[in-house]
Amino acid sequence: MGLKKKAKVNEPVGLVDLSSSPLDDDEQQGTPLRATFCLKNREQLTEFDEKEDCFILDFDPFDSRSSICDDQDPEIAVVAEKGNVACRDFPHPRHICVKFPFATTPHEKYCELCYCYVCDVSAPCEQWNGLSAHCHAINTEAWEHQRRKMTSKSVKI
Repeated sequence: MGLKKKAKVNEPVGLVDLSSSPLDDDEQQGTPLRATFCLKNREQLTEFDEKEDCFILDFDPFDSRSSICDDQDPEIAVVAEKGNVACRDFPHPRHICVKFPFATTPHEKYCELCYCYVCDVSAPCEQWNGLSAHCHAINTEAWEHQRRKMTSKSVKI
C-alpha cells in the first residue's frame, strides 16, 4: 500500500473576462456584423456598388448582353453566350450574316460588318442592287466565277 499524495490546487489569483471589450461608438449602436446583399440582376449593380463595400453577385457580370436568339423557334433557347461570334462580331459576307439571316430577310439588308462577296468591299457595293445584284451572292460556282472575274479586274488596274 502506498502513500497517496494530495494534489495541490492553486487558487485563482484574479479573473479576467475575455468575452467583453471596451465598445466603440459604432459598436455601441448595434452589432458589428453587417448584412450581406445578394444582387439578382445587373441593373442593381451600380446602385449597390456606390453604397456597399461587399455584396454577392448572383449573375456573371461578364456575360454578353447581346443575344442571337430571336425567339423564332419555341424549342430552342440560347441561355448563355460568351466571347465573340464570327458571323456577328467580325466582318463577314452578306450570305452568312447572323443579324440578318439570308434565308429569312431581304438580301438587300445588311449589317455594319457585312461585305460584298463578289467585290470584297463593305456592303453595299456599287452593284448591290440591280439586274444581277451582288446582295444575292452566295458561295456557289456562278458567284465564285463573278468573284474571280472581279479580282482579276482589280489586279490589272
